Amino acid sequence: MSRHPEVKWAEREDIVYLTLLLPDAKNPKVNVDPDGSFTFTGTAGTDNNHYELKLDLLDRINVEESKINIGVRSIICILEKAEKKWWKKLLRGDGKAPHYVKVDWDKWVDEDDDTGAMPGDFDMGGMDFSKFGDMGGFGGDNTMDGLDESDDEELNEADEKEEAEGKGESSEIKA
Repeated sequence: MSRHPEVKWAEREDIVYLTLLLPDAKNPKVNVDPDGSFTFTGTAGTDNNHYELKLDLLDRINVEESKINIGVRSIICILEKAEKKWWKKLLRGDGKAPHYVKVDWDKWVDEDDDTGAMPGDFDMGGMDFSKFGDMGGFGGDNTMDGLDESDDEELNEADEKEEAEGKGESSEIKA
């Protein structure tokens, strides 16, 4: 009896990400046909369980431009779509996706938010972090205003106590 690996998916206008979560896969074989047929076979686990997967993707795939990386913990497939367009779903047919096919929220981008950036790229919108010091409360000479000398002494004593505990010394504060 064969099993199915957990599959996570996400898309962009031009690509589909498929990640097969199968640690320590042995003899993995991945095949992608231009018509959108995706197949996987391999074994994994201490009992060398047999895993199989067949997905009929919604649309055609540009096989020559697609990439597959077989790693220790997962098999990552970046499938180039034959036509640059957003898909309504991952698989052909009217049925629901199988229980082992899930959305990859780490890579997911809504159609309206797609900038063409790869996952992990983060657009900071041209923010200049050097200006954060001017926002008040972050730096400047006025950050210690409102503390009297007794507060300052309590902070120093607490710091000394923390240092002593960290070095394995007695927790008593020496005068």
